[in-house]
Parts: sequence; structure tokens; C-alpha cells
Amino acid sequence: VQLQASGGGLVQAGGSLRLSCAASGRTFSSLVMGWFRQAPGKEREFVAVISWSGGRKYYADSVKGRFTISRENAKNTMYLQMNSLKLEDTAVYYCAARTSYDSSSHSNTDEYDHWGQGTLVTVSS
Repeated sequence: VQLQASGGGLVQAGGSLRLSCAASGRTFSSLVMGWFRQAPGKEREFVAVISWSGGRKYYADSVKGRFTISRENAKNTMYLQMNSLKLEDTAVYYCAARTSYDSSSHSNTDEYDHWGQGTLVTVSS
């Protein structure tokens, strides 16, 4: 599976940005998809995950109510709509894929089999 994240950029605090993750190499609808992020000097952290059909979603508390994860299986693409961005949202955002939806391990990077290259989101004051 190849994953390509895009859509990052520079945005002012309070603004919005939409990230995309295009997948290839495997039937997209068989993949559980997730977003992670890594700020400078920090460990990679979980942001959100979405099930195969999009019927189940789970968010980190830090983004709940501001970010929305979605997917279009017909386009082999996942999205992350980010609203009300804060300075602390600045990070490289990575998309990732796994085959199981397990609420006990959403945030565990080791459970994800495939990773994209990351896209940088910078939130300025």
C-alpha cells in the first residue's frame, strides 16, 4: 500500500485546512485509515481514525470538535478537515493504514502497517 498525504501549509490561528491522503496498491475499502502528527521534538501522536466504510470514527481529545475525518472509497482518498486551528496543532501530519478497527489500539503506531510521507501544517499567530 502506498499512501500520499497532501494539503499541508501555513495558516493563521483560528483558520482551517483540509488534508488529503491518497492510497494505492490495495483495495481502499479494506483499510482502516488514521491520521497522526508529530511536532518538533515530540513523539508521534494519534489524531483520528476511521473504519472501512466510514461508519465509525474516533478522535484524540485534543482535536475533538475541531477536526473531522472522512473518506471517499470511490476515490481511494481519506481527508482530515481541520477547523479552529491552534498554534499547538503545528506538526507534520501522517496518514496511516491498518486492516483492523480496534478501539483498544487506535493510538498505537505499531498497529499501523503502512505510512505516508507526511505533510507539514504550520499554524501562526
